[in-house]
Amino acid sequence: MTDLIEHETTAKDWSSDQEVRWCPGCGDYSILKAVQMLMPELGGKPENTVFISGIGCAARFPYYMNTYGMHSIHGRAPAIATGLAMARDDLDVWVVGGDGDMLSIGGNHLIHALRRNVNLTILMFNNQIYGLTKGQYSPTSEVGKVTKSTPFGSLDQPFNPISVALGAEASFVARTHDLDRRHMQEMFRRAREHRGAAFVEIFQNCNVFNNGAFETITAKSARDDMLIPLVHGEQVRFGAEKEKGVAIDAQGRAQIVQVADVGEEAILVHDEARAEPGLAFTLSRLSAGPHEPTPVGVFRAVSRPDYGSETNRQLAAAHDRSGTGDLRTLLHSRPTWDVD
Repeated sequence: MTDLIEHETTAKDWSSDQEVRWCPGCGDYSILKAVQMLMPELGGKPENTVFISGIGCAARFPYYMNTYGMHSIHGRAPAIATGLAMARDDLDVWVVGGDGDMLSIGGNHLIHALRRNVNLTILMFNNQIYGLTKGQYSPTSEVGKVTKSTPFGSLDQPFNPISVALGAEASFVARTHDLDRRHMQEMFRRAREHRGAAFVEIFQNCNVFNNGAFETITAKSARDDMLIPLVHGEQVRFGAEKEKGVAIDAQGRAQIVQVADVGEEAILVHDEARAEPGLAFTLSRLSAGPHEPTPVGVFRAVSRPDYGSETNRQLAAAHDRSGTGDLRTLLHSRPTWDVD
């Protein structure tokens, strides 16, 4: 990165001098621009910000941000970022990766970063394909997906990233898409302001190997009927006239209904701050894939102690007990024994 920036920053201050090298038309461009334009509004400084990525197309992200950063190893970005966040809690640490990087070899690292509530802002670019390695099926590819590695169609049940994050007890979980900069920036802002592990799934188009994967729901002409906005404290409604909504049936399942058929009182009111994640999980299962009405927005935003703060609390308590905080004193404190 460049020298320290003393003035109020602009998007240019957050943009590196590296040539952006993604395929023309890739959705990664719009995500990058959304982040670069948002960063000045967040009030941080490039010299106090770090972007850590794994391997894949999305993992080139740190090259294009004028911040500190690391293009790490496949799937390990959450683990490396955990170490940094624990050692330097004064830094603003972001993690960037794709669906293959984070949910395949990196799945274990992701869920533990989420359950521990490490103070990280995690952006997962989901294009339902391996792009960098030229079009193999990924952990989010639909059943029957024909690719170079599944010529007869994928047999694997895909992960739902939102469900995975909620199952791991992530304290902040959201979804957005690469065709709506304003919505992306609002989700990124909310995630960054959250203390703890914040996970944002971004529907991102790979126009070379999986073009139009989300077009059924994200095209402008389809959004009213296919995107279900989640707004805290408001009824979960959608459609051009908000004529459709989400209700919970007698078995506790979320279902799409016509408001006129069930009445206003039957429509679910979204509560992102609900401590128990079951309802958010139910909403995450509302759509079987990006060809049905799909919720976007913040699914869950709850407050609980983050891992770094709790670790520092334990260290402070150990210091108080020992009276010195000296490593030698700690190592020789009771119970210890002598070996002849």
